Amino acid sequence: MVVFPLLMFYLWISIKYYDGRLLLPSSISDVVPTISKFFNHIAVDCFPHIYAAKMYITFCVFEMILFMTMPGPIAKGLPIPSENDRILEYCCNGVWSFYTTCAVAAVLHLTNTWRVTDIYDNFGPILSCAILSGITVSFATYFLTMLFGKPHRMSGSIIYDIFMGAPLNPRLFGGRLDLKLWSEIRVPWVILFFVSVSCACKQYDQYGFVTPQLWFMCLAHWLYVNACMKGEECIPTTWDFFYEKWGFMLIFWNLAGVPFTYCLSSLYIYQKGPEYFQNFSTTYITTLFIVLLFAYYVWDTANSQRVRFRMSLRANFVPRKAFPQLPWGTLKNPESIKTEHGSLLLIGGWWGLARKINYTADLVMALSWGLITGFDSVVPYFYFVFFLIVLTHRTYRDHQRCSKKYGKDWEKYCKRVPYVFIPWVI
Repeated sequence: MVVFPLLMFYLWISIKYYDGRLLLPSSISDVVPTISKFFNHIAVDCFPHIYAAKMYITFCVFEMILFMTMPGPIAKGLPIPSENDRILEYCCNGVWSFYTTCAVAAVLHLTNTWRVTDIYDNFGPILSCAILSGITVSFATYFLTMLFGKPHRMSGSIIYDIFMGAPLNPRLFGGRLDLKLWSEIRVPWVILFFVSVSCACKQYDQYGFVTPQLWFMCLAHWLYVNACMKGEECIPTTWDFFYEKWGFMLIFWNLAGVPFTYCLSSLYIYQKGPEYFQNFSTTYITTLFIVLLFAYYVWDTANSQRVRFRMSLRANFVPRKAFPQLPWGTLKNPESIKTEHGSLLLIGGWWGLARKINYTADLVMALSWGLITGFDSVVPYFYFVFFLIVLTHRTYRDHQRCSKKYGKDWEKYCKRVPYVFIPWVI
């Protein structure tokens, strides 16, 4: 709860003020001056001024209003054992909300009422506002739940329970605002996209054109945010909503972590300037575009196949026409293994090739975000390295949990689908 916020400042400062080089002491005697320099950057260059707070808070409140007012299909979550198998309903209006946000931002930008470049120009202060918001909301949620709400699965350790959370599915305004869905989908990915757009607009204002590298990042982040919105009905059935509580881990990560660390490549590309990328070959750039789009196709359709398969079993599948509905996104009568519990393990489609093929595609996209920036700085590769660690741990955790739950059926499944990440390799 302390280290990661400092790391976020550190990565941004390295890009903005040190050309992507890590801020490190040159000798033992330079340790204290370097630390002092780092905290001086935070105090001066990342001070959360009022304008930054207005931008961040206005955006969050605006997304809340859209969440409660935009039209969308109704999706159902999983039965919640701790609440007598209660099934929550979610209005999945992410597509309407996202493109309404884009339209409003475009009007404000083109009329000079508010410039999207203000995001980049005030990135440090906005970063501070996001960090403070994530911390404040986490602590407020914990204590308000303990005083007036219904805490779930508490450990007795205050620090641990603040980190993991007290409430499971907190809602406001008579249930119209689901805080978990709002914070996980409507805040981080939209901000991430607009940070890249801000860098592109900033570059256009300064140079009169946008480099292929920034076009690449805008496309990459649009693909991600659009996928979250068009497939929003799949999200309430995921582990985060069924089991994870709403605490610092989810709150801070969504309000601050995701939007302000996944954007490092875009920030770095703008900071380096077009001259740095002049020697990047057309073949190299084109190859990365192809890799990105193919990895996205696998990631999108694999996730869609799995979740829609589960939803069909519960007869709550919600057909969508939101763009793009990709070929092979929905399987008809896919092959599966029936367990002693009565559950079905999907072995059709992509899931017959590798057990975590969606993770592989996600990691390939993450790696492409770094490769498009070149090799002069490790900072743009932070997302890939961090994500690799997270997904490796999650894979191990899932394997242990499923092995315990399904027993011999899991062994049968692993024999049927022996590869974890890459078919015929690993």
